[in-house]
Amino acid sequence: MTFEKLGLSEKALTAVARAGYETPTPIQDQAIPFVLEGRDVLGIAQTGTGKTASFVLPMLTRLERGRARARMPRSLILEPTRELAAQVVTEFETLGAEHKLTVALLIGGVSFDEQVRKLDRGADVLIATPGRLLDHFQRGKLLLTGVEIFVIDEADRMLDMGFIPDMERISKLIPPRRQTLFFSATMPTEIKRLADNFLNNPERIEATPPSTTVDTIEQLLCYTPSDPKQKRAALRRIMDEQKVKNAIVFCNRKRDVATLHLSLVKHGLNAEAIHGDLNQHQRMATLEAFRNGEVTYLIASDVAARGLDIPDVSHIFNYDVPVHSEDYVHRIGRTGRAGRKGCAVTLVTSHDMRMISAIQKLVRKDIKWLGDPPSAESGEDKPRSSRGSRRGGSGQRGSHGGRKRERGKSSSPEPKERKSASSERAAAEAPEKGKSRTRRDKPGRKAGKPGGKTVGLGDHVPDFLKRPAKPQN
Repeated sequence: MTFEKLGLSEKALTAVARAGYETPTPIQDQAIPFVLEGRDVLGIAQTGTGKTASFVLPMLTRLERGRARARMPRSLILEPTRELAAQVVTEFETLGAEHKLTVALLIGGVSFDEQVRKLDRGADVLIATPGRLLDHFQRGKLLLTGVEIFVIDEADRMLDMGFIPDMERISKLIPPRRQTLFFSATMPTEIKRLADNFLNNPERIEATPPSTTVDTIEQLLCYTPSDPKQKRAALRRIMDEQKVKNAIVFCNRKRDVATLHLSLVKHGLNAEAIHGDLNQHQRMATLEAFRNGEVTYLIASDVAARGLDIPDVSHIFNYDVPVHSEDYVHRIGRTGRAGRKGCAVTLVTSHDMRMISAIQKLVRKDIKWLGDPPSAESGEDKPRSSRGSRRGGSGQRGSHGGRKRERGKSSSPEPKERKSASSERAAAEAPEKGKSRTRRDKPGRKAGKPGGKTVGLGDHVPDFLKRPAKPQN
């Protein structure tokens, strides 16, 4: 199949040839004809397989006729992050070189005034994040009644980031007679229900099974200690062993992104960090430097895991195993794009084994170990749930059995005699206090039964009470 047979306009085909695309990918081959027909589309495909072009190219063809009016865009594309939105703008600039369409970008971290000026001139294509789009609407700077094509990209990421209420509100502001395109790399149950609400008799396209990874990516697991210093040392060792051209290193938390970045720079590596706390200018500048080869290692949170198209990334390192299995698919999808080979290495501690099992179940394959896999008897890294066993073997917090055994072994004869004397005094005083109410006899408290064990400290005395008193001066 070639692009000429998909029904694209002459201008779009010229732009495709100029961009160097020769044959359409499976998702493009299947989705473009239905989009050109005006059908709703639910597209599922692996990350890095050309989902963006599968809706950009037919949109360019359909929007060739007509012109947008002020503050009334003709099409709307929702993206979960600023970086993805800016990337789609670049795709329109590349593939829409022959068209004279006006493209407006509405994202946070940028001045409102410049965005308002673009809206006032009229936008054929509006690309936005949900929050900033609603901000403009509430200020009266935007009307959505002229939208003909509505695109929801990276829908599962929208779900993760809590944008579902905003998306539902936006969909009610758009005319019901519209074309809706829904794209995602994974399709959890919640997204399926969401798609059913937004789409009208859609054409479901699965270029690949949901949540699968491309065969050009070599996936490896490496067992490491959970101690942060040892884990960072293990990462540097793996980086030295692999032939790394450039790499993205993913961490689960922004704090770990900053710490790992400083550590790599301290050891002489060319690294930069990107996470949600940076302003938009810093994030875009860092990504551009990485794309241009000025930065070798990009230390990132999951803000860089979804949809970012950096064509030639040789390695992905998961410093932390992702909490959600679907994020693993998106992370490693930053390498092995457009048929290139890539490598993804995930650092695993003993605490991560359950998540690794979930990931292998999701991607439907066993991931190879780089080096020896963890053994069941690994004592260096026992699960956190064993904290109670260190206190005495019962596994319960506050268990006295372990304390008795530990202190019984180390007690000297003298404290035993003192303990015995105190027990005798307690027994002698018990009859006198039997009729009086003590604190333990208050309602709601468990009192000791006659002849039973003493309630409270039990039969032992804490070590600090056994210490000899200091002489008074």
